[in-house]
Amino acid sequence: MDGWLGPDRTGRYSETGLLKNWPEGGPNLLWETTDIGPGFSSITATEEAVYITGRVDENDALTSFTADGKKNWTVTYGKASASNYPDSRGTATLSGNKLYLVSGSGDIVCISTQGKIIWSVNYFRKYEGVIPDFGISENPLVTGNKVIVTPGGKKAAMVALNSENGSVIWETPSIDDVTQYVNPILVEFAGRSLIVTHSAKYVIAVDMNTGKLQWKFDYMSHSTTSEWRFAHINTPIYRDGFLFVSSGYDKPALKLRLNSDGSTPTLVWKNDDLDPHVGGALLLGGYLYGSNWETSSYGKWVCVDWNTGKTQWITPWYNKGSLIAADEMLYLFEEKNGHVGLVKPGPEKLDVISEFKINGGSGPYWAYPAVNNGRLYLRHGNYIGVYSIKK
Repeated sequence: MDGWLGPDRTGRYSETGLLKNWPEGGPNLLWETTDIGPGFSSITATEEAVYITGRVDENDALTSFTADGKKNWTVTYGKASASNYPDSRGTATLSGNKLYLVSGSGDIVCISTQGKIIWSVNYFRKYEGVIPDFGISENPLVTGNKVIVTPGGKKAAMVALNSENGSVIWETPSIDDVTQYVNPILVEFAGRSLIVTHSAKYVIAVDMNTGKLQWKFDYMSHSTTSEWRFAHINTPIYRDGFLFVSSGYDKPALKLRLNSDGSTPTLVWKNDDLDPHVGGALLLGGYLYGSNWETSSYGKWVCVDWNTGKTQWITPWYNKGSLIAADEMLYLFEEKNGHVGLVKPGPEKLDVISEFKINGGSGPYWAYPAVNNGRLYLRHGNYIGVYSIKK
């Protein structure tokens, strides 16, 4: 599986032999295009092809390019969102020779790598899901023959569809809570295969094989902020029996210990500094990295000790944003003006080694970067820039 935040949804890419500093003005630009339609989704890239979603008129569309930037095809796969910021958000999940993605109106669609729609199911309509205020932003999880999505609402918290034809494999009963903007992850722990995600109130775990709700953790009960808003976006982080969950708007970051008997996780620590708004968090070595929410328009960068929950540093660098890692370096993508930073990670300081700024496209810089085959992919609105970062 490949797509959202790389092959294992951690944001850590396995590329090696990459540049440890960039020339002034940034790494070499290999190709660029504005022929994709506006959107906030990320790039799914292989050595042969690049896949990206974008809004075309009132619809969401998936476009494929060759690795050298020649357009292969574009296919419309569903109605776009009618909410605020309605541009395409769904990143394609690639499994074998099929791509799975969600439209802004709730269509989960399977498309061949040749650009043919194989099946389509509107799971929000089918399960009477409540569309979040800022639209549907889910990127489906594919594991084995299952495609996992979370409609929430009164009929089902989570469902697994057959990857070949879209038929229902299992349905998790409603937990009487709405879905959010979080992408589920697969967790292997104590002989169990669990799908973990975030609803509006809870962090939940569902048995991958049966769809049975394993546990739910009341995340919102640990928030003491007076900030009324909630919009959970950040993919959970898992390592060695522990989970990290976080949200913007002054909500706390929590580290949870999973229990081998399958009971509700135990709180290990709480940190009020690391509350990523849109850009997520990343675990590299013994430290968590991300940006915080000070207002919806501003935030700083933060480092937290994974073991203790202690904040190591909080440092301004243009503005908050998204980040990934490759070859033991961090790649920061600032969301307001498009600054890109190459950072040497560490608990002492924010050590920006190189930086540049992309200029194409318009709107917020909300698409996460991606790395594949020695190339850095950056998306801004209807623009993609592809840079060589191989030594």
